Amino acid sequence: MTPRGHDLGHDLGHDRYCDEIIAQTDLLREHLAGADLGVTVPTCPEWTLRELAVHVGGAHRWVEHIVRTKATEEVPESQVAGFEGPYEDDAADTADPAALDAWLAEGAEKTAATLRAAGADAAAWTWAWERTAGFWARRMTLETVIHRADAAIAAAARYEVAPELAADAIDEWLQIVRFVQETEPEDLAARDLRGAGRSIHLHATDTEPGLNAEWLIEFEDEGVDWRRGHEKATVALRGPLTDVLLGFYRRLPLDGGQLEVLGERKLLEFWLERTTFG
Repeated sequence: MTPRGHDLGHDLGHDRYCDEIIAQTDLLREHLAGADLGVTVPTCPEWTLRELAVHVGGAHRWVEHIVRTKATEEVPESQVAGFEGPYEDDAADTADPAALDAWLAEGAEKTAATLRAAGADAAAWTWAWERTAGFWARRMTLETVIHRADAAIAAAARYEVAPELAADAIDEWLQIVRFVQETEPEDLAARDLRGAGRSIHLHATDTEPGLNAEWLIEFEDEGVDWRRGHEKATVALRGPLTDVLLGFYRRLPLDGGQLEVLGERKLLEFWLERTTFG
């Protein structure tokens, strides 16, 4: 029996995720090198590029604190050393970029080391369906993967990501959508993504067959479900996997690039407008 999408486990392994927290942060740092850190991030317009970087580095430190202290409840950000960055708030606009770079590198290294030492099955508070250090290793990897795309777009830098990470990021986003539906019934956007008879197909056109980088997302009365595979749907989003990932995360427009929409486009737009939580 094919497992339901929201029951799929971590495919890449705890050690790989720990390695990727560092590797993805290193790539983020490359995007930031020489860039105007005061520029607005087009895909996160509430942030400058510097604020985006501080958000990522702060998240790393927050998770490191949770796992290291074996927290059993949510930890206030104010309790996390270095959470707000390597400089005082009133000096942020003129801060030395080298300090930010070193702060990002240090945080990623510490977080990966703490997660690796704890092990995937170590108990840890999370906001989600799984309360382990393994959840956080995956979450911080994919958090960095997506925000690295935001940084690359803002800095006009080339963005590439390993196919297996891109596919895992799509899986995780679908898990988050389902989780919100199951735990926040009052969320109007999540409620709209119900009702049998509608479906979305994601189809990466540039990957090796062994990766199976295709998804069928089905709207059901109790919530969305999905599985990997090639099947007909109400609407399909096709293109290179990185573009499919970024389009599905609302980082790329559906028009003007290598993405192709086949079928009822309004359903895909309906989905993208409502998957803004998580």
